[in-house]
Amino acid sequence: MCRKKVDAMPRERFKTLTEQMFYLLLCLREECRGMEILEKVRQMTDGRVTIGSGTLYDLLEQFTAEGWIEATGALRGRRRYHITEKGSAMLAKEYERLRLQARDYERYSGKEAQP
Repeated sequence: MCRKKVDAMPRERFKTLTEQMFYLLLCLREECRGMEILEKVRQMTDGRVTIGSGTLYDLLEQFTAEGWIEATGALRGRRRYHITEKGSAMLAKEYERLRLQARDYERYSGKEAQP
């Protein structure tokens, strides 16, 4: 029996954000160095979300290429980053997506979201 190959649609890059991506962009509303981002994410989420250093620097490179963040200079050889308008728009879009998911959960589960 021969199976017909079905072409899957490629996943659109960065259509939605992972938690790590979301918090990285949120941190960069203030200019930060890479290692500062790791600590800020831990603080913002009470340790619930962590980003490995390899993942962090890979995301910084990808987000810079996408125009979501920009390197704003270096302090003692360490680059600093800040979110751009394009990155802020993506962060707001993701927040709205998550908010709508929470609303749907409340509506269809019969439960209100917990703080």
